[in-house]
Amino acid sequence: MALVTTTEMFKKAYDGGYAIGAFNVNNMEIVQGITEAAQDLKAPLILQVSKGARAYANHTYLVKLVEAAVIECPDIPIALHLDHGPDFETCKACIDGGFTSVMIDASGKPFAENIEITKKVVEYAHDHGVVVEAELGTLAGIEDDVKVSAEDSTYTHPEEVEEFVTKSGCDSLAIAIGTSHGAYKFKPGTKPQLRFDVLEEVSRRLPGFPIVLHGSSSVPQEFVEKINKFGGSMPGAIGVPEDQLRHAAELSVCKINIDSDLRLAMTATIREYFAEHPGDFDPRQYLKPARAAIKAMVAHKIVDVLGCDHKA
Repeated sequence: MALVTTTEMFKKAYDGGYAIGAFNVNNMEIVQGITEAAQDLKAPLILQVSKGARAYANHTYLVKLVEAAVIECPDIPIALHLDHGPDFETCKACIDGGFTSVMIDASGKPFAENIEITKKVVEYAHDHGVVVEAELGTLAGIEDDVKVSAEDSTYTHPEEVEEFVTKSGCDSLAIAIGTSHGAYKFKPGTKPQLRFDVLEEVSRRLPGFPIVLHGSSSVPQEFVEKINKFGGSMPGAIGVPEDQLRHAAELSVCKINIDSDLRLAMTATIREYFAEHPGDFDPRQYLKPARAAIKAMVAHKIVDVLGCDHKA
C-alpha cells in the first residue's frame, strides 16, 4: 500500500465516531514504535513532521523512514502530514517532496489574510493530489517553532468557520477549544476542561466536516514521575484528560495530534535505563526499551483514546 491522503480515513472516522492519531516523528525509533503499534491493532495512521523535525533529521531521511514503515506495515493506511507549515514555501516543498497532506498555519494572521494564504496552499496542493489542513483560533504553548503565550491564545469563533472553509477550500480545520502545545497545558490544581460548546457549534455549522485538535497530549503522570525520579525536572506538567479527548473523537474530531507524550515516554525510559545501567554505552541498549515504551503508549492511545483500532 502506498502513502494515502486523509480523505477516506477522515470520512470513516467522522461516520464511525472515532479519531485518527497524528503522531509526530523525528527519528527511526519513534517511527517504528508508532507504526508497529498501529500495524498490530490494524489502525489507520497519520505520521506528521514539523518544521523542527525537518531541520533536525532532514526532509529526505524522514520521508524514507516513513516509506520504509509503509513497506513494513502493509495492512494499514498511512498518511504523511506536514505539521504547522509556517508558509507557502514550506508547504510546497513538502507537497513536491512526497507528503500526502500538509497543514498551513496562518492562524496568527488576520482572518482575511489567513484565508488568502490558506487558499494559495490549497490550490497548489489540490493540483498535486494533496489535502490541506488549516487552523482558525490560536493555541497557547510551545512546540518546536510554535510559541504562543496564554494571553495571545484565542478560542475559535464558530461564526467564522463557514466563511473560512468556503473561501479557503481547506479539507480539514484545526480549532482552538482549550488544548495547548507542550507538556504544561494547565496550571496545577486547576480542572482541565475543553470547550465542547465551541466544538459542538462548529460541528453544527460544518456538518460532516473533519475537525482537528492540536496540542492533545495527556502528559501521563507515570512518565513525568519517572523523569523526575531519575534526575529530570518537570514540576507541574499536566495534559488534556483522555476521557475528554475520547468524547471529542465521538463528535466531529477526526484527527488528534500527539507529540509530547511520545517525548515523555522516550525520555522517561532512557533516563531510567541510564540510572539502572550506568556502564552501558551502546545506543541500541537504551533505544530499544524507549521504542517499546512508545509502542505501548501509542497502542493505549489507539484503543482507549482514539477508538480507531481495527478501523484500517
